[in-house]
Amino acid sequence: MVTRRARGFTLSELMVTVAVLAILASVAAPSFNELIANQRAKGAASDLFSSLLRTRSEAIKRNMEVSLAPATAGTAWAGGWSIAHPANAAVKLENHGAVPGATITGPAGVVFLPNGRVKGAAAPSFDVSSDGAAQHRCVSVDLSGRPYQTKLAC
Repeated sequence: MVTRRARGFTLSELMVTVAVLAILASVAAPSFNELIANQRAKGAASDLFSSLLRTRSEAIKRNMEVSLAPATAGTAWAGGWSIAHPANAAVKLENHGAVPGATITGPAGVVFLPNGRVKGAAAPSFDVSSDGAAQHRCVSVDLSGRPYQTKLAC
């Protein structure tokens, strides 16, 4: 009679493997949390950049002043923002929802003139960061109306 050798892992081999995986996971988890937070800040900055471009485009297209402001007047930008219709402020051309876990500081609003330039003497800028993120993003608009973003704080 031929005996067959049992195949598989012993309990001690399995426990060592699980312990090694747990150690690797605990080392990698903080890196992933920071990566996710940085991506959240980057996404919020990109959304704000896109809304600024659209606001400028609408002002040029409609040959009227168009404004971008926080969704609720007097609140923070992280609570969302909207582009108001120039002829009827109750109608919104775009509504952007809240950005959870993000902090966005900036002016009370941005108004683009019919020629695409920014109304006012100061160039608006927005500092975007996320909870747990080391990096900040800066979304700025020069006086000619062109928005741009950088990886540094404003």
